[in-house]
Amino acid sequence: MNIRLAEKTDIDALVEFNQAMAFETEGKRLDTDALISLASRPAPRGEPSPIEAPFLISRGDYYYLFASFDFCCRGVNSTYFVACGRSREVTGPYIDVNGRPMLEGGGSIVIQGDARFKGTGHNAFLREGDRDYLVYHAYDVEHAGTPTLRISPIYWTPDGWPRAQL
Repeated sequence: MNIRLAEKTDIDALVEFNQAMAFETEGKRLDTDALISLASRPAPRGEPSPIEAPFLISRGDYYYLFASFDFCCRGVNSTYFVACGRSREVTGPYIDVNGRPMLEGGGSIVIQGDARFKGTGHNAFLREGDRDYLVYHAYDVEHAGTPTLRISPIYWTPDGWPRAQL
C-alpha cells in the first residue's frame, strides 16, 4: 500500500491520507483523490499549527499514527513531543489510549522532553529485525540548546501502545 501523508498549516485539516495514492489488495489504483483528515490540534491565537511530522506504521491488527505536537525550533524553549493514536483502518479514526480521537486533539505520549533534552519531536520510525526505534531530534540543554539527533528503543505495552525513553 502506498500512503502519502500531507502536512497542512490550517487547523482544520492538518494531517491527511491521500486515498488516490492507496492501492487495493489487487494493486489497482483507487478512483478517488479525496483527502481524509487524520489528526488535529488547536493552535493558540497567533501561533503556528502545533502538529506536524506524521509517520504511519502497521503493527499487528492496527495502524499507528505518530505525530509531533506543540512547538519546535525554539531551542531549549521548545515544547515539542511525540504522540500517537491507533486505528484498525488506515483512514482512521485514530484513537489514543484514553479513547480520545486524534481529530479532537487526542494523542498518547510516546516520548517527551526532560531536564536535559527539550523539544523531542519530528519523529520517524525504524524497524530493524524484531526491534523498533524512534528517531527524532531534541535540544540539548547541556550544550546550549544544540539540536541533537536521538534514537530511542520503543517498547510496546501489554495492551499494544508504543513508549520510548530518552
